Formats: sequence, C-alpha cells, structure tokens
Amino acid sequence: MARIRPARAYRDQKQQAWSRFSKSKPRKSYVRAKPYTKLLVFDMGKDNGSYDLVVTLNSAKYVQLRSNAIESARLEANRYLANKIPENFYLKVLAYPHNVLREHKMGTTAGADRLSRGMVHAYGKAVSVAARLNEGQALFMVKTKRGNEKIVKDAFDRAAKKLSGSYKVRFN
Repeated sequence: MARIRPARAYRDQKQQAWSRFSKSKPRKSYVRAKPYTKLLVFDMGKDNGSYDLVVTLNSAKYVQLRSNAIESARLEANRYLANKIPENFYLKVLAYPHNVLREHKMGTTAGADRLSRGMVHAYGKAVSVAARLNEGQALFMVKTKRGNEKIVKDAFDRAAKKLSGSYKVRFN
C-alpha cells in the first residue's frame, strides 16, 4: 500500500500556488482532476450567539498545511472541547485547502533509474490539496463563555501538535 509523504515535503511554500480548477470552464483549468479534500466539516458545536469570548489559533510563520493534517487537528480540538465543555462552544475552521499538491512518483524497483531520467522538472500528478497560511493568519476559531480560556488553550495546544509549524493562541 502506498503511503503519503511526510509533512516536511510540503510545509514550505517554495513553489507557485497551483490551484486553477473550474467546473464551469473545464478547458481553462490547469488542474484536470482536483483531489478531494479530507476536510469535510468546518463548523462544530453550537453557534447560539450568547458567547462572549473568541479565541483563535494563528500561524506564527508562513506554512502550508495538507487537508489531512488540518482534519486531524480539527478532530483533536473538537474531541477535547466536546469532552470538557459540551454544548458550550462553537469551533470553526477558517482556512480552506485550495492549493493542489503534485508529486512525481518515482519507481523503486530494479531498473527504475531509466524511468526517471530526463524528468528533472516533471510536473507530477495531483495527489493532495493544501491550505497556505500567512504569518498571523487564523486557522481555527472558538467561541465560548468566559472562564473556559484554559480549556480552549489546551485544545489548541493539542491541535497544534498535529500540525507543521508554530502557532500562537490569541484571545479576543
């Protein structure tokens, strides 16, 4: 079974963003078949409007995050918040993975060196999608009541461990 490459292969924004995908004008698309995002749920908890505290998880530097990493962090934060303060929070994912990541898959069998010759700048096949975060851009937002600051900070600390890069928790 094929495994995905480690996050260090994609976390830096080295290349130009490659995200042109159009359903209405498919001939104008640079990406012929966009991979599905692993991130399907963006809103969790109850948004009843009676919350008086907004907490965000912000990126401390430029970073590129794959959709499966964001989904893993979202699950971790949501699980922790649902256990500690059920029905008392609203969690929202603020970044959407638009950027298509491509990979030139190399053969690992005998004689594979001749397959890869002359393909130094090969375009590769679309394998995943990622979100690009600028310095200070928010990835997650939680609305809750005052007094839950420590629980939300712990949830964001757990989520940040699943992600590449460094993050800061900001209370508003």
